[in-house]
Amino acid sequence: MFEEKFDFYDKTVLKSYDLDASARYQLKMLDSLDNFTRKHSENVANLTCRICDYLHLNKDFTIYCTTCAYLHDIGKMFIPPAILQKPARLTDEEYEIMKTHTTIGYKMCMNDLDLRPYSAGPKFHHEALDGSGYPAGLKGTAIPIEGQIIRVADEFDAIVSKRQYKSHVGITDTLKILIENAHNGRNNIQATKALKKVVIEDTMLEISSTIDYLDFLRDNIKRLKQIDKYAQKRDSSKTKKTQSYYAEGMKLLFKDGEDFDNYQTILQEYHEALSSRSGIIDKLNAELKEIKKLKI
Repeated sequence: MFEEKFDFYDKTVLKSYDLDASARYQLKMLDSLDNFTRKHSENVANLTCRICDYLHLNKDFTIYCTTCAYLHDIGKMFIPPAILQKPARLTDEEYEIMKTHTTIGYKMCMNDLDLRPYSAGPKFHHEALDGSGYPAGLKGTAIPIEGQIIRVADEFDAIVSKRQYKSHVGITDTLKILIENAHNGRNNIQATKALKKVVIEDTMLEISSTIDYLDFLRDNIKRLKQIDKYAQKRDSSKTKKTQSYYAEGMKLLFKDGEDFDNYQTILQEYHEALSSRSGIIDKLNAELKEIKKLKI
């Protein structure tokens, strides 16, 4: 059965730019990461790209900043899997080891001429404007703007994603956390405002995608009900000619993967999908309203 797919991060991607062989090499480094970290890196890069767009930064800087974001967690390939993939919260000692991914990633980039231009990603993405970040505890303008932007994108995806050691946190609650961090001087306010615009855009896209999917379900339920009517008429017909007539009508309405034996099962699946998703639009609209009310 057709299933709707909504990717929260698919609106703008670095791949939309004309990348040269050097840039493709830089991003290929992600293949060395575990699946979870690689997906996180892609998400952060995508958010970073879109934040840059909303900040009206030029294309060259946006590409540079987004590539930095792709590589921001590259140092995690040298963090022991027992720590990186631990299903529970890290101990203080383990957390100190985890924090070294910033300096490890920075050194990796500095030791590779093709990656060196993007070393700011690993180096600065955990620095906070109030000096409470790591590895150097830098403050304010000592943190380059690319580091400030990537921090916002990284923090958002880290919280909203389902981690091994904590439950999923919703989009609105995640934004509230980031807004609080902007208000208390830890995160860049303008980047946080841009992130809110990205989230609003994606929520509206999800609403639109869900409406399209519900329309798809209703159209197919209507079609399959017509098939079922033909089946009933076929079964009640007394002549083979009439039975054949309705059977041919059923065939004309079948779509790929459907046949006389399974169409009723598919119809039931569509009914169940429609029932389970009918309330989603209201929930998404309510969430969109809450997101728009958030003050930064």
